[in-house]
Amino acid sequence: MEEQASILYKSCDLYEELKGILHLQRLNHSNSLLQEEREAEGFLTCLHTIEILSKWNAVAPHIIAVQDGSVVGYLLTMISDASQDMPILRPMFQLFQKLEYQGKPISNYDYIIVGQVCVAKELRGSNVLKNLYHLYENQYKEKFDFAITEISTKNKRSIRAHLKHGFEKLLIHEVTEGEEWCIVILDWNKKNRIV
Repeated sequence: MEEQASILYKSCDLYEELKGILHLQRLNHSNSLLQEEREAEGFLTCLHTIEILSKWNAVAPHIIAVQDGSVVGYLLTMISDASQDMPILRPMFQLFQKLEYQGKPISNYDYIIVGQVCVAKELRGSNVLKNLYHLYENQYKEKFDFAITEISTKNKRSIRAHLKHGFEKLLIHEVTEGEEWCIVILDWNKKNRIV
C-alpha cells in the first residue's frame, strides 16, 4: 500500500489531537472488533481518558500522524511515574521493577514506555508506523536509554510489527491462565539494529 503524501508526523500539542487519539483508540479497541478482525488486524486493550492522555503528553508528548486534520496513527508515551494512572497497567510496571536488561535492573535505566500504538486500518502496511517510530526515536533517544512495552501474545500483528521495527523480545510471561504477554524493548544504542 502506498502511503499518502499528505500525512504529517508530529508531537501532539493540541487538545483536538488528544481527542483524535481517543477516537482512533475506540475504533480499534478489542471490544469494538469482531474476533476475526482482532486476529487479522490486531487490537488495543486499554482505553484512556482525555485527562490521562493530557497528563502524559505534558511530560513526554505523544507522537501522531495527521492526515486531513484527523489523527490516523499514534504512539503514546508513558514514563514510570504513570503507573498510578491506570490500575490495569500496574502489573506491567511491577514486572519492570523485577526485570534485568544487559545485566542491570531495568529500574536503573531511564526508559520510556510505548503506552499504545495504533495506525488507522486503511494505512496499515504503509510506512506510517515506521515514520511514527522514526520521530519517536529522534525525539526521545537523547533522554531515554530505550523504549519498552508489553503486547498480548494474541496480538500477533502487533508483535510482528514491533519486531520488524527493531524491538527485541525480552520476556514472555503469563498474567492469568491462558493470558500471555510479551515484553519487547527497543534499544536505540544497539549496534546492528535493523529498522
